[in-house]
Amino acid sequence: MAEVLIYSSDYCPFCMRAKQLLASKGVDFQEICVDGEPAVRAEMTRLAGGRTSVPQIWIGDTHVGGCDELYACARAGQLDELLAG
Repeated sequence: MAEVLIYSSDYCPFCMRAKQLLASKGVDFQEICVDGEPAVRAEMTRLAGGRTSVPQIWIGDTHVGGCDELYACARAGQLDELLAG
């Protein structure tokens, strides 16, 4: 299974939804919280091509984007493929 990385905030409902979807698929993921961590948020923004919102999600080397993009991948049947690596 591909490694999953999610930059998130503890108080973000979109982060919670994204993590729930991944958990429902039995996916282990590495979570990096950006709350009160401007350097970590800056690194996330750089890696995400300037996107500053959370969550920002990577599956393997693929930057999926945020919660809406993760759910769009799931609806299109692409999420399982990405997770398989």
